Amino acid sequence: MQEEPKFKKVVDAADGLSLGISMVVAVLIGVGIGLGLQNLTGAGWTLWIGVFIGLGAAILNVYKAYAKQKKSLDELANDPRYTYKKEQQERYDAEDDDA
Repeated sequence: MQEEPKFKKVVDAADGLSLGISMVVAVLIGVGIGLGLQNLTGAGWTLWIGVFIGLGAAILNVYKAYAKQKKSLDELANDPRYTYKKEQQERYDAEDDDA
């Protein structure tokens, strides 16, 4: 039996939190950009430009995480170790159609 690395649980937990943290950081950076624009221009509405930039970056982070997870799951679905379940399901479906 292979022994798990010492900090595996910590790394897995940090990976799970990274999406939430990156969303918060993206919005905060966007607000910072908006405040910087507001100080440079003196126009209050430029703060909202930064907020929308931050929200866009947060949504992009979610999409990238989704695409990465989907790619990982697709690779797992095509793994030969798990194709027998797909073959069994196809056989059961064929038997149901015959009945």
